[in-house]
Amino acid sequence: MKSYPISIKPFGERAVLVEWPEKVSESILADILDFMDAFKELEIPGWEMSVAYNSLTMVYNQDHIDFEETKNMILECHEKQAKSKTERIQHLWTLPVCYDLEFGMDIEEASKTLGLSVKELIEQHTSHQYVVYGIGFLPGFMYLGGLPTSLEIPRRAEPRLKVQKGSVGLASKQTGIYPQDSPGGWNIIGNCPINLFDPTKKDPCFVKVGDKIQFESISKAEYKLHKIEGEVGIYEPEKVVLNA
Repeated sequence: MKSYPISIKPFGERAVLVEWPEKVSESILADILDFMDAFKELEIPGWEMSVAYNSLTMVYNQDHIDFEETKNMILECHEKQAKSKTERIQHLWTLPVCYDLEFGMDIEEASKTLGLSVKELIEQHTSHQYVVYGIGFLPGFMYLGGLPTSLEIPRRAEPRLKVQKGSVGLASKQTGIYPQDSPGGWNIIGNCPINLFDPTKKDPCFVKVGDKIQFESISKAEYKLHKIEGEVGIYEPEKVVLNA
């Protein structure tokens, strides 16, 4: 596995920002995840890490840090990690989406803007696999890369004050699912009936950074069924291991 150069910057008194080359790349993401695994093996208590695309925020929640000392520790860990090979399980999750106009209130307008029929938009959106490059700004919100250029569309000129939980949207080079009700300016094209974030579980978000997502078009009847299955706790998302 290729290892990339990194830069390290102070990020307040208790954190540092580690940056990889500035581009969206699966191999860069793999290098970041390899580093995270190597750092966890040091078993230093108090550190929390959050990855997003080509950067890693490292927060020390016990005390302020000595930047130079921390920087040297990170560089040493990265150098050792580059010489070792990490085997990581990567899953492909298939998530159901209902693209009915009841849920996809922007799908007709988005289709016209993109020069596609609604059917073509759905076919393109469901035919690609999207890499999970980060999970943030809302708990369980997945930053997905890999959107085809034919589906790239600007955000809405006027954001909505409330976007329904489960809404699937398009914005710029991204697609994603709103894990809870929130304001938002993405073009909403459908809704996913399953819960993506459950704080009562040991792993609140079943999807991990580095996994892949593929959407599956479902009918309104299937949507209602999966919604009920999720509410009673019997729905199991379909997944396959990609690197078995």
